[in-house]
Amino acid sequence: MSVVVVGAGIAGLACARVLVDAGIDVRVLERTPVVGGRLATRRYDGRPADIGAAYFTVSDPDFDAMVQGWRDAGLAREWTDTLVAFEGGQRESRPGPMRWAAPRGLRSLAENLADGLTVKLQHAVTAVEPGPMVDGVPVDAVVLAMPGPQALAVLDPCLRAARAAADGQDWQPSFAVTLRYPERTWPDFGGAFVNGHEVLTSICDDGDRRGDGEPVLVAHTTAAYTADRLGAHDQVIAEVEDAVEAVLGLPARPVTGYAHQWLHARPESPSTQPFHLDDDNIGVCGDAWGPSRLQTAWLSGTALGRALASRLG
Repeated sequence: MSVVVVGAGIAGLACARVLVDAGIDVRVLERTPVVGGRLATRRYDGRPADIGAAYFTVSDPDFDAMVQGWRDAGLAREWTDTLVAFEGGQRESRPGPMRWAAPRGLRSLAENLADGLTVKLQHAVTAVEPGPMVDGVPVDAVVLAMPGPQALAVLDPCLRAARAAADGQDWQPSFAVTLRYPERTWPDFGGAFVNGHEVLTSICDDGDRRGDGEPVLVAHTTAAYTADRLGAHDQVIAEVEDAVEAVLGLPARPVTGYAHQWLHARPESPSTQPFHLDDDNIGVCGDAWGPSRLQTAWLSGTALGRALASRLG
């Protein structure tokens, strides 16, 4: 039995891990040079900054067991259970669940899941056809661990069930802008929601969540603002610098800025089902299959892996 998993984000890797543990031959194909998907990390002088997901929370016991393993390995740490909200010039504390972060960047969690798997990077799949087949090669099953619009781009029109599942997803874009400052001059806040703002949705103190105290902020932009500035990275950096300075009252400008564009940052209408698996042996999984969280992606991939292992094994 052979399965191809397309996409090496947390959902695809979790699915592949279950299948490999069940004795099934699995290849993971990833179009980018690294694993992780939106668990994305960019390095500045060797230091990582998270430019995709900001943190993760834990409420499921199976995922909690995975997280405890990451913590024991030094890959994950408890960060904070209280964020703040900025709105109309006011600041308010917002207690909530414990947020977890990763000292080496959230991508390190995906790299841990990928250890021992057969992963081919910079391999863009162009066609998933009945059979099923991946780019003309027959397999027993295919898993598409990616946003629905990306799945639709490769699914053959004859694969109606999988296309219907992927077509039901609506995604919002966002920019993640990393700003490095000469020193820390902002009030202690860890992470913040910026409510009702034209440009910003959130700001995270990356030095606080990483635990090294470095003067680095990462801001995320609204879907409407992003849609109007796709491809305009330099303009976005300048405008986000101004917006962050105004919200936090900063006296200094950043030394450097970097903007990463996410066309599919967050699903608008998550599914009530944990994954899709049809009679064509095409599966679809990811964080659109529930509340948009790292935990959802892991649970979706894990559940699909178990269902496929039961069907094939």
